[in-house]
Order: sequence, then C-alpha cells, then structure tokens
Amino acid sequence: MTYVEVNGLPTWHEVRGAGQPVVLLHGAFAGASSWSAQAPALAGAGYKVHVPERRGHAHTPDIEGPLTYDAMADDTVAYLDGVVGGGPAHLVGWSDGAVVALLVAQRRPDLVDRLVLIGQYYNSSGKVTGGLVDQLSAGGDQVMGFLRAEYDQVSPDGPEHFPVVYAKTLRMLATEPELDLRSLAVITAPTLVLQADRDEVTLEHGAAVATALPQGRLAVLPGTHFLPMENPDVVNALLVWFLAGGKPAVSLFPA
Repeated sequence: MTYVEVNGLPTWHEVRGAGQPVVLLHGAFAGASSWSAQAPALAGAGYKVHVPERRGHAHTPDIEGPLTYDAMADDTVAYLDGVVGGGPAHLVGWSDGAVVALLVAQRRPDLVDRLVLIGQYYNSSGKVTGGLVDQLSAGGDQVMGFLRAEYDQVSPDGPEHFPVVYAKTLRMLATEPELDLRSLAVITAPTLVLQADRDEVTLEHGAAVATALPQGRLAVLPGTHFLPMENPDVVNALLVWFLAGGKPAVSLFPA
C-alpha cells in the first residue's frame, strides 16, 4: 500500500501476489477496499493484483477541473504503462471502473489481455430507471453522509472536500457515458460482461454490449449492483475461470 506518481498525481495503490498482472478498477465513491473479497482470491490464484484508486477517490487526491471518464482512462493508461509495466494486463472494472476499462481497451489494446466489465451501462439507453444514479441525483445529506464515510477517514484532501467530489461525480453521471456500441468493434480482447439480474443496467443492454464486442460473453447472476460483495464466492470463481482462459472443464462436443 503506497503512492506512485501517475500523470503527475500521487496515486494510491495496493499490490499483492505474483504472476500475470490483474488490475481492479473500482466504482464511483469507492476505493481499493471495495475489492476486499476479490484481491486476495485473485492473488491466491496466481496473479499479481494491482488496485489503484483514481483521482478524487479514497486516498488519491482530487485535482482542479471536472471529473470525466476520459481523464480517468488517461490516468489508467499511464498507470499501466508506468507502474504495471506496459505489457498486457487483465482489467476488471466494476461500475464506473468498467467504463474506464472499456475506454482503455479501445485506446490501447496492447495493454489489455482479458477484460471483465461488471454492472455498468455504456450509454443512457441501458440505465435502469430509478436506479442508484437517479437516487443520487435526488438525494440529500443522508445519501452524501453514507457515501462519505470512508472518504472522510482517508482522503488527503480532508472531509471538507467531499462535497466538491460529490458534485463533480454527479455532473459526470448526468451526461456520461454515452458510447455508441458500434465503437466496441475495435476491442479484440476476450471480454466478460458480468451483471446482476437487479443491477443498474438492463439485461437487454448487457446482452447488446456482449454482442457488440467481437469476443464478448455475457453472464448474469442473481443480485444487485453490489454483486461482488453480495456473492463473492461465485464472482471470484467466475473471474478465475475467465481470466485463465474461460474454457469448459468438459467439452460436450469434442472435436
């Protein structure tokens, strides 16, 4: 657990294990702790697990200017190049982290081996009405108080800065992401689109994303947007299986 410099920004990250790199990308208002069930399981499966915290999240300070997926994708590319080592890594993104992972795979396919995208829509047609984003937009002090609990304890910017990050995030979520699914055709990495049946993304959108990806597969598990926390044993087993090659142990149709 330490800071590294990424695009001139002191960026907190946690690293454990040894082997092929896996980079876990957290969601909005979250940090490395949100992957507490996945990081040790992946390290135990023989991977070197990197968990960076993006600008304005948890231990990593905010910077001037708006928060955007483009900026966070640029930071992630710099992290992969400068810290992970520039070779292909597996990227696992959850919620906002899935958008970041997808943008990285579009821009720098050389940096991505396999891709897992958990619980996220990529344009507003896939957003569930009345979901968390709508609740955040309508929420007040109670919602902010829940989200800032960890931030207040660890942010180098201090508790007084959380309303700034909160406002930046809501502005971003009001207009982003808006990706044309046809643009996903350039992503050649094998990709698992994983979501819960009661997630923030519709089942139809998840299926459309998997179809738009040249090597996309869809998995739907019972749960909500917090699936990796709710059902870690099943999620972890699926991640290990897919990152290892994703081939059935027994073929029903041998060649």
